[in-house]
Amino acid sequence: MIEARRFSLRSVGGQVLLYALLLLMALVYIYPFLVQVATSFKTEQEAAIDPISLIPETFTMAAYERLFLHSDFPLWFANSAVVTICVTIGRVFFVSLAGYALARLNFRGRSIVFALVVGVMAVPGVVLLIPKFLVLNQLGLYDSYAGMILPLLVDAAGVFIMKNFFESIPASVEEQARIDGAGTFRVFWSIVLPMARPALVTIVILSFQGSWNELSHFIVATQSPDLTTLTKGVASLASGQLSQGTQYPLKLAAAAIMTIPVAVLFFIFQRRIMNTSEGAVKG
Repeated sequence: MIEARRFSLRSVGGQVLLYALLLLMALVYIYPFLVQVATSFKTEQEAAIDPISLIPETFTMAAYERLFLHSDFPLWFANSAVVTICVTIGRVFFVSLAGYALARLNFRGRSIVFALVVGVMAVPGVVLLIPKFLVLNQLGLYDSYAGMILPLLVDAAGVFIMKNFFESIPASVEEQARIDGAGTFRVFWSIVLPMARPALVTIVILSFQGSWNELSHFIVATQSPDLTTLTKGVASLASGQLSQGTQYPLKLAAAAIMTIPVAVLFFIFQRRIMNTSEGAVKG
């Protein structure tokens, strides 16, 4: 009886220690974000004197008012929204088609195509910046929405994810539809794609986050101020090109707003992400 009680106390003590460690780690990760939000509501003088405090002595919305009323921030936000929505929708469609073709269709050179897809994943993105600029310039797509969107519509990692998920779905579920006369695209669109919802959710999140936070591609694809995205605009703020002094509240207010869409997306799809394996089994 005594030994059982000691074991119980040790178990409880271990759980308390584990939760305390997890809480400490969470605070380490969350604290910079809390500082960012708190500083965005401070005056510039207070932010310079005490930049890491979490409670502003003088609460002010001046940084947000300046961003939305006296800068090009709304234009940056609109450009990022247009590009991100187009890229996310297009990428989900195209990588799904490519993944299904590599998983189900038998054609000559399929293994070579898949090997090239895997090879592209190993190439650092920075290596492709100059070739990307040359191609965009040669095709007349430089400094346009098309040049910002088209190169991002297909992603090798997305094709890899979709191919692996489609291969986990039994081929027998497609046989009945083929017997009824459904074509390849009809089987893909009506039968297989709805079963790949967990993988699609993953692609949506990765595509949205990747295109929303993209910077290097937009640097080589555009130069017009009218096509500036949030990442380029916030980078110019951080480098001090648009203002004098530290401007901590202004910079951190812009960064805080920039994180909202991605955070909202994660909260919306959080349960679906956690149930990804369950969805695959159901399929």
